[in-house]
Amino acid sequence: MPDSAPLRLAQRVTSLKPSPTLTINAKAKHLKAQGVDLANLSAGEPDFDTPEHIKEAAVKAIRDGFTKYTPVGGIPELKEAVIARLAEDYAVTYRPEQILVSTGGKQALYNIAQALLDPGDEVIIPVPYWVSYPPIVELAGGVPRYLETRAEAGFDIDPAALEALVGPRTRAIILNSPSNPTGCVYSRATLAAVARVAAAHGLVVISDDIYDRIRFDGRPPENILSVAPDLADRVVLVNGVSKTYAMTGWRIGYMAGPEALVKAATRVQGQSTSNPNSIAQMAALAALTGPQECVDRMTAAFRERRDFITRRLNALPGVTCPEPMGAFYAFADLSAYHGARAGDRAIGDSLAMTDYLLDEARIASVPGVAFGDDRFVRFSYASDLATLEAALARLEAALGRLTRG
Repeated sequence: MPDSAPLRLAQRVTSLKPSPTLTINAKAKHLKAQGVDLANLSAGEPDFDTPEHIKEAAVKAIRDGFTKYTPVGGIPELKEAVIARLAEDYAVTYRPEQILVSTGGKQALYNIAQALLDPGDEVIIPVPYWVSYPPIVELAGGVPRYLETRAEAGFDIDPAALEALVGPRTRAIILNSPSNPTGCVYSRATLAAVARVAAAHGLVVISDDIYDRIRFDGRPPENILSVAPDLADRVVLVNGVSKTYAMTGWRIGYMAGPEALVKAATRVQGQSTSNPNSIAQMAALAALTGPQECVDRMTAAFRERRDFITRRLNALPGVTCPEPMGAFYAFADLSAYHGARAGDRAIGDSLAMTDYLLDEARIASVPGVAFGDDRFVRFSYASDLATLEAALARLEAALGRLTRG
């Protein structure tokens, strides 16, 4: 037989890289399964179990035979629960036609990009950013435009820098507050300033609120509509149950926004995955409408861990870590050790640092380069205090073995 021509892949995937956070977390779990004493601080998911009343709702759905196709955009009861949750948290009003339930918040973001962007359209993404924002934009033919922020300013958005980045092809800006990876929370003044820029230039604001109820400043959830409700016709909210209710594997997210955009995103979903999992939708319904004390307990635990890990990180020589105000990540600047050595091993960047920590200290973490800032390393504190204590002791010892020039 003649030699077959090599398989040609689509150009859109030739430069597409796997999610580094998922890749590292999978490697960490594999090592632990092999019996390696590993402190996994890479995970982007709560270490708590899904609350019992939510699991029971899923079991009941199975027993009741709720295992068939549902409407593409989600069951009506869940849409109403989302509407009620958004009304309670943000004092905003939506109709069912403005809600789309998806297979996780990531799919909601993907649907939005596919429905909104034409090739060459630009989306402003503040740096540091969640690892999947740029690929989601690029897969829709869009172009990420990166808005730099400064750690010493709490990773806040400079309105003048934002204004300067807006061009004739700019279509949208993505906000994530509380942030992955920094844990920063945008102030009302910052949100109002972004709203003014968005209104002046007709930008769509994509507000990723997935960590909105995991915040440590005592304030209720806030997003751009909290300060600029008149911008509702240009704002799309993205949220889900994964982080708030420890339901990462259930894969239920949702979006709320202008009806035309939601309908377009629903068409995208209808021709890709169709409806989200029927059983998981019933579990999400129980999460949103059931008792909320579980959220308060998890947030209190995260706050205690936040206090511990930031104190320990900032006590290490050469390390600085801005205090996170939400989510469950510490974004620590370890760049003082770039150029350091451990024997023949050189630490030239954040990837080399995380490889060193995995090999020599058995700590799984995520390099800052994956989030757009190579100076940093992200440590998740979605682990119990004993694990964090052991990990920080290992980190201190590993950094102590490095020789800085």
